Amino acid sequence: MKAKEIFYLLGFQPKPRIYGYEIRSHTLARDGEVRFAHWLHPSQKVQPLTQQAVDELRKFLKPGDAALDIGAHGGDSALPMGLAVGPTGMVLALEPNPYVFPMLEKTAELNAERMQIVPLEFAATPEDGEVEFEYSDSGFCNGGRHEGISPWKHAHAFKLKVRGRNLAAVLKREFAGLEPRIRYIKVDAEGYDRIVLATLTDSIARARPYIRAEFFKGTNGEQRAELFQLLEGCGYAVHKLESEEHYLGARLGISDLKKWPHFDVFCVPR
Repeated sequence: MKAKEIFYLLGFQPKPRIYGYEIRSHTLARDGEVRFAHWLHPSQKVQPLTQQAVDELRKFLKPGDAALDIGAHGGDSALPMGLAVGPTGMVLALEPNPYVFPMLEKTAELNAERMQIVPLEFAATPEDGEVEFEYSDSGFCNGGRHEGISPWKHAHAFKLKVRGRNLAAVLKREFAGLEPRIRYIKVDAEGYDRIVLATLTDSIARARPYIRAEFFKGTNGEQRAELFQLLEGCGYAVHKLESEEHYLGARLGISDLKKWPHFDVFCVPR
């Protein structure tokens, strides 16, 4: 833990800061130019988008499919999904953080003729209502709901109240007929992934999508085992995600979960 993080956790925190954005672009070999709103937060790195990353998604996503991006941030993960499913498909992109959500909205708007990204400003939670997220700085760049993890371990001292909604209920009420088309669920929720996925088990059982999830560095052995067992219990083979351009790595067992402090998995329905 850094010295400044100790001071933040003790309550010595600067006031919230708001950053704007600038429009940038990626030019891909086959898909051409796509534009995005780059958040000007000093910790926000430009996330490279390559043709190989889009083509990797096309191995299991086709035009007309639907995908869920849970923890979409500014849209860097929703953008390649949108290219893969095309204008006849749909990406529901969830991002509850009001400091970064405008960038997600703008990225969706900039590419509206080529894809249908639907920005949703809420977190996927078991119940509807207000929830508290924790972030690492006063600009609220990196964070989430670190349930069951000590703040002295995750070191995210800046608290932010966000809206939570039950995603399964939202799908049923507001996106009727979309569920059978869901072929991919990506979750990046800083240790909250198991709880998010647990709210979607009925949808997962019916649609059998591919799943990408995160084993957060702050989770302990018991929490990692619970996420792994949920994925296996839903009928999935759990593989280590190798890279953005090659998802399907080695198949993992429960004994492998402590080999890396932080990693993503790619889960294939059996």
